[in-house]
Amino acid sequence: MKISACIITLNEERDLPRCLKSVAPLADQIVVVDSGSTDRTAEIARSFGARVIAQDWLGYVDQKNFALAQAAHSWVLSIDADEEISGELSEAIARVKADPTVDAAGAPNGYRFSRMVFYRGRWIRHGDWYPDRLVRLFRRAEGRFCGGRVHEKLELPGRHPILPGHLHHFTYDHAMDRAERCGRYAALWAESAHEQGRKAQAWSGVLHAAVRFARGYLLKGGFLDGEVGWDIAAGNAREVRMKYDLLRKMNQPT
Repeated sequence: MKISACIITLNEERDLPRCLKSVAPLADQIVVVDSGSTDRTAEIARSFGARVIAQDWLGYVDQKNFALAQAAHSWVLSIDADEEISGELSEAIARVKADPTVDAAGAPNGYRFSRMVFYRGRWIRHGDWYPDRLVRLFRRAEGRFCGGRVHEKLELPGRHPILPGHLHHFTYDHAMDRAERCGRYAALWAESAHEQGRKAQAWSGVLHAAVRFARGYLLKGGFLDGEVGWDIAAGNAREVRMKYDLLRKMNQPT
């Protein structure tokens, strides 16, 4: 089994070394698709032996599918520049890679990783952010990303066992960074929803936000993370309300 690691980048010189250091022992090829970085991203990628391909931004879905198309091997490890494979997960992937039955009839088409976020100086182990299980190692011929302008999803048939260990996610620098990105994501979501003909009522934002807060903070144990758990649940609820409020404005005739 040979693996192509696929990463999309834009000005990732700070996070990329950590990501590539964790990927290099596992990947037989590293593909970095860069959408116009002005920092040392390309230089860093090449220092790890990566093939760097310049591609103007196509959107999350199309950019990731473009990266898949550049992979030389039948298995792909799709990872973001602000992520890192933990030691335990690396060992699990290595075992899969060495398994002679990995391509036998009935074998899994992909494997899920449990993603754990580092936020405000600590690992988040409860609430909506954990465990965020995603298929990241999969047969290239069977998988394809789909979705709207943000939060792409991998379509992959078959079964996808969970590997032990964690995919570490260093997603936000601080609360302000999170708020700014939530605003961008909310706008992209609203634009996609509007294009799909979805509607929002006056009460939609408040209702969906309340449900999101209750799910993350109470049902999924976000309160166990203390003050940070409240921060995460409240921020998630604000983003949800923003999404529906923006969609409602777009629904109104001009």
